[in-house]
Amino acid sequence: MASKDLVAYSQSRAMLAIIKASFQAILANPSALVFSIAFPILFVLIFGAFRQDKGIQYSIAIQEGSDTSHFFYQTLAKNPFIKIVHFSDSASLRQALLRGKLTGVLRIQQSESTAAQGGVAVQFYTTTASSNTLGGFLQQLDYLALQQDAAQSSSAKKVQLLPPQIEEVRPYRPIDFILPGQIGFSILFSTLFGIAFTFYGLREQLVLKRFFATPIRRINILIGIGISRLFFQLVSVTVLIAFGHWVMDFTLSSGALTFLSILLLTVLMLFLLMGAGLLISSVAKADSSIPLLINLFALPQLILSGTFFTVDVFPRWIQQISAVLPLRHFNDALRKISFEGESLLSCGTEIGMLMGWTVLIYFLTSRLIRWE
Repeated sequence: MASKDLVAYSQSRAMLAIIKASFQAILANPSALVFSIAFPILFVLIFGAFRQDKGIQYSIAIQEGSDTSHFFYQTLAKNPFIKIVHFSDSASLRQALLRGKLTGVLRIQQSESTAAQGGVAVQFYTTTASSNTLGGFLQQLDYLALQQDAAQSSSAKKVQLLPPQIEEVRPYRPIDFILPGQIGFSILFSTLFGIAFTFYGLREQLVLKRFFATPIRRINILIGIGISRLFFQLVSVTVLIAFGHWVMDFTLSSGALTFLSILLLTVLMLFLLMGAGLLISSVAKADSSIPLLINLFALPQLILSGTFFTVDVFPRWIQQISAVLPLRHFNDALRKISFEGESLLSCGTEIGMLMGWTVLIYFLTSRLIRWE
C-alpha cells in the first residue's frame, strides 16, 4: 500500500516539476512573451485607437469671398472630419488640387431662393486627383447639410448643395498608394532578414575568422555582402515598379526620371536597413532571437508608417510617433515622387530623416559589431 502511495506521489511531483520547468522555459523565451503579450497589446492599442478615431480628415480650402460668418461654415470648422487649410496664392492651391493633396474647394454664398431665411448655397470644386477622398467627403457634406436643416425651426431648406464640379485630371488610383507601401514592406523585411542571418551565419560558422587569415580588409567583407544585397533588392524594386506601371497603371509622373528618383531613394533606404541588419546580427545571442529583434524593429513601422493605409486615420499621438519612423518618411517620399511629381530635392525633410537614422544606426553598429 505504501509503495503504491509513493509511486502516486512521485508521479504527481514529477508532473508538477515538468509543468514548472516548461512554464519557466516559456517565460525564459523572450519571443514567447513578445508575440503572446506585447504585440497583441500593441495591436489592440493601435487598432482600438483607429476604430475610436474620428476618421480620415478631409483637407478643404474655402474660396475667397465665401461667407465665413454663416453658421454652416462654423459647423465645417468645428467638424473633426474636416481640416480647413489656407493657401497664400491661387497657384499653390491649384498645385495642391492637381497633386491630390487637397480634397477640394468650397464656396459658401447666400442662396437666392432662401436668402430671407439666411440660407446659403454651397458649391464644391475638386479634381479627379482627389478621387480617393471625394466620395467620403461628399457623404460628409450631405450629412452636415441635412443636420443643419433639421436643426432650424423654419421648414425652408437653409443649406443648398449645388452639384459638385469635378475637373478631369490624372486620377489618383488605389495602386498609387498601395505600391509605394509594398516596396517599403518588401525591402524592409527582405533586407533585415537577409543581412542579419547572412552575417550571423558567417560569424558563427567561423567564415569571417578564416577571412582574417587573408589580406582582405574587414570593410571589404561588408561591402561585398552589401553590394550583392543592394543589387538584388534594386532588381526586385524594378520588377515591382514595372509590374505596377504596365499592369496596374501605377503613376510615374515624370516617366524615367521618376523611376530613377525612386531607385536613388531606395538605395538610401537600403543602406539604412543593411546597417540595421548588421546591428541586429551583432546583438543577437542566438539565431532564434534574430526574428524577434527584427520584428521589434520592423513591425511597429509596418503598422504605423502608412504602408497599408494612410496615417491620417490614426489619432494625433500615434501620428506623432509615426513621424519619427524611417519607413514613414520613405513611404511619403515615394508617393510624393511617383504621383505628385516632386523631385528628390523637394523631399528634403524625408531624406534628412532617413540620413539621420542611417548615421545613428551605423554609429551604433560600429560600436557593437561582433566579428567573432
